[in-house]
Amino acid sequence: MTDLTGPLHGVRVLDLTRILAGPFCTQMLGDLGAEVIKIERPGNGDDTRKFAPPFLLDEQGAPTSESAYFLSANRNKKSVVVDLTKPAGQKLIRRLMAMSDVVVENFKTGALKKYGLSYDDVKGDNPGLVYCSITGFGQTGPYANRPGYDFLIQGMGGIMSLTGEPGGSPQKVGVPIADLMTGMYAAVAINAAVYRAKVTGVGNYIDIGMLDTHVAWLGNVGMNYLYADNLGRLGNDHPNIVPYRPFKTADGEIVIVVGNDEQFRRFCAIAECDELVTDPRFKTNEMRVRNREKLAERLDPIVAARPSAFWLKELEARSIGCGPINNLEQVFNDPQVIAREMVHEMRHSANGGTTARLLASPIRMSETPVTYRHAPPLLGEHTHEVLSGLLGLEASEIAELSDLGAID
Repeated sequence: MTDLTGPLHGVRVLDLTRILAGPFCTQMLGDLGAEVIKIERPGNGDDTRKFAPPFLLDEQGAPTSESAYFLSANRNKKSVVVDLTKPAGQKLIRRLMAMSDVVVENFKTGALKKYGLSYDDVKGDNPGLVYCSITGFGQTGPYANRPGYDFLIQGMGGIMSLTGEPGGSPQKVGVPIADLMTGMYAAVAINAAVYRAKVTGVGNYIDIGMLDTHVAWLGNVGMNYLYADNLGRLGNDHPNIVPYRPFKTADGEIVIVVGNDEQFRRFCAIAECDELVTDPRFKTNEMRVRNREKLAERLDPIVAARPSAFWLKELEARSIGCGPINNLEQVFNDPQVIAREMVHEMRHSANGGTTARLLASPIRMSETPVTYRHAPPLLGEHTHEVLSGLLGLEASEIAELSDLGAID
């Protein structure tokens, strides 16, 4: 029988993150079934609530107060408003930490220490606690106290020196890839630590630095530098496989991916240039990489002579990688994207149950699928529910905390 509660059902996550890297991490944990309690500041909450327009639209098509940016990383969470600067607020957070399996925070290095909420402060209350700190540069090193931002990390981590056309200006990736990959690495580490804690009863402190993760996912291109001092841009060309890039056709532009020598032979048969297969400059991938410009001189006019539809049909029929270059409208109308249900709609409590369209999780699990239980919450939507239901506070105690300014 399929378990519709998710593989992390029973795991409680206290989410002290904001902006994107941390919230993206905790959203993944929530999608996998964890209970995620998101702590937000009184008044404004997560900064991304103000990163707008665009906003979620109501049923009449008018903007609500909920930003699309916030919606992107905060489903499957309960929002609780607590002021960490107040002693009563700090006491609440410490109680919640003691009742949680995981804490995720992305304050500046050492910032939670002044509130008595660092890992060293609270680990004695909960020996099995998995505590993950996400920062720009990690907890050690000469940059540890610097703030980290996606654009900054993309610049410092080298990806901007690799992205764009040769000779062009530095170019960032079009999505906040440093934030997103940091969130993914954090989620992987948390899952490993939760497993160990369940087996041994011993928690873990996880130190995730954005620059560290950025350097790690330089992958094969980073290795190219370590072993060959390769620097600079190749534009849309692949550094290690040729041909593997966009081509102009008679009526547009497509991507063609020729992954090995056998595929190159089949490609040349379609392109009616079989002589290139035996040409010593092009007969192996190594030689094609070394002679990419000369090969481009031969292939570009051949591909440009016929329309995109011809190439896509013929290449796909012979199992050679190919595809269109879509804009976002084309992406979300693509039959494969639709079939895989990569847009998920949830009823939202903003303005009477507005439908929110969200990017779905790409994770497919046969027995424990991801679940969509809570739409991204309104600010403080679950404060009373969590304080009364989880901590057992009476209405009078909650009112007193409100009077003290500890909650909103």
